[in-house]
Amino acid sequence: MVFADKTVIKDLSFDVKKGEIFGLLGSNGSGKTTTIRALLGLYEPTGGELLVNGKKFAPQDKIRIGYLPEERGLYKKESVIDTMIYFGRLRGLENPKEWSMNYLERVEMQDFAKTRVDKLSQGMQQKVQVGIAVMNDPELLILDEPTKGFDPMNRKLLMTIIEELHKKGSTMILITHYMEEVERLCDRILLLRDGKAKAYGTVKDVRKEFGGKSLDDIFVEIYGAKEVD
Repeated sequence: MVFADKTVIKDLSFDVKKGEIFGLLGSNGSGKTTTIRALLGLYEPTGGELLVNGKKFAPQDKIRIGYLPEERGLYKKESVIDTMIYFGRLRGLENPKEWSMNYLERVEMQDFAKTRVDKLSQGMQQKVQVGIAVMNDPELLILDEPTKGFDPMNRKLLMTIIEELHKKGSTMILITHYMEEVERLCDRILLLRDGKAKAYGTVKDVRKEFGGKSLDDIFVEIYGAKEVD
């Protein structure tokens, strides 16, 4: 992947297996978001290809995708419930209001259904965004820093929601800096640095490769060291 003559992603190859939770990890500027945007068709790769079930993937293919971007994007001047209903209709929900109210009750936000989004705290806005990302039971769910701004209680709630979707068969790509979330959720992981894969495999295999170190220590070793080509 090249931008303005600068190579951002370099000879990157990986696979995400159906039904697994795949951790895409790295420090800021390592290429995670660029990789995700290429997968979503927001960026046109300058080389390589994306395959789904062995066939070349295109954004218009009929696959339900849920995406929680790191840069949150809600309609600030609309109410919570109107915003969720709008996105529910876009995703083809039969009764988006009922689904949205059930979700808001679960995350203890039912009393804020008619509140304007810009009047909510950051954490509450995050919960609305998560609801929008998962409302169509996505086949592929991409979560970019999903617990950013969450307190421990809400982080635990989100992890439960993710695990429930996983049990239903959703395939997930998780971007996070919380290594305990990776340990708990991810089947396999890829650690990127400067657009290159620095570690790839199951959590157990990656830890073994680095002499049994914790993921936190491996993260520091990879991203704290000076890059040598």
